Amino acid sequence: MKDMNKIVILDGYTADPSAQAWQALEEMGELTVYERTRAEETVARAKDAEIVLTNKVILGRKEMEQMPCLRYIGVLATGYNVVDLEAASERGIVVTNVPAYSTESVAQMVFSHLLTVTNHTEHYASENRQGRWTKSPDFCYWDAPLTELAGKTFGIVGLGNIGQHVAAIAHAFGMKVVAQTSKAADMLPDYIGKRTMEELLAESDVLSLHCPLTPDTKHLINAQTLQKMKPTAILINTGRGPLVNDKDVAEALNTGRLGAFCADVLTEEPAKADNPLLACDNAYITPHIAWASTEARARLTEVAIGNVRAFVEGKPRNVVGIKG
Repeated sequence: MKDMNKIVILDGYTADPSAQAWQALEEMGELTVYERTRAEETVARAKDAEIVLTNKVILGRKEMEQMPCLRYIGVLATGYNVVDLEAASERGIVVTNVPAYSTESVAQMVFSHLLTVTNHTEHYASENRQGRWTKSPDFCYWDAPLTELAGKTFGIVGLGNIGQHVAAIAHAFGMKVVAQTSKAADMLPDYIGKRTMEELLAESDVLSLHCPLTPDTKHLINAQTLQKMKPTAILINTGRGPLVNDKDVAEALNTGRLGAFCADVLTEEPAKADNPLLACDNAYITPHIAWASTEARARLTEVAIGNVRAFVEGKPRNVVGIKG
């Protein structure tokens, strides 16, 4: 097999900084792993490859037209918008992804963000590193409100794998769970109430976004929808950055129209220095790491390698493109 396949990984670093994670692919072909690839380097690095793996490097029609040997694209993620599926289909290129590998990891990050807002753990830990507790006249102190989640309403937009897992955790916290979803109400667990988007905005003490990014959901959260939310609400986005209008959310935070915004994704990544959310006191931003737990990355590489093996053996799996 080694002589038959040239395998190129265009951006292996974020999935696993150690190239050793990909060694199993050497059994299937001549392997080259690049940590990162700029757009202008893509064709030069992959023009002779039959198998290309990518995380965020775009493989569009222009790139594919200059890769005559390409037979397979493996996306090192669940979302596959970095690949032009129409162009791949026309050329008979198989495209696969890695579904549901980060469900637990992303759901955990949702509540890490939420508890940061409600319990201020890092704030108090930071204060105590500076000796504040040792100087306290009382056995405890607090200067920020501590909020119980039990009894609050947790709203979810989108009940895919992650949305459903988040719902189960919110329920375990004793929260009332409501969701806007295409699923029929009688198909939902008893603890999830189906709502329209209007109802969800009005009811939610916490609103968490888990829907795909489509033309209909781009800037789903904007100046108009923010006006329909509680001014104390906590908005969480671990889905896709453009689900929210960054400028409108920043304005809502700065004017007291939104309690807090927690996000692991932004419209542009890496974040631009002038993104207004970065300067908001009540915005809590992490650098797109919800998917990146050690366990989730291990699952990602295992499934990605398995996808390549299945393709080489003539039985492709997790296909989102067309079989060649």
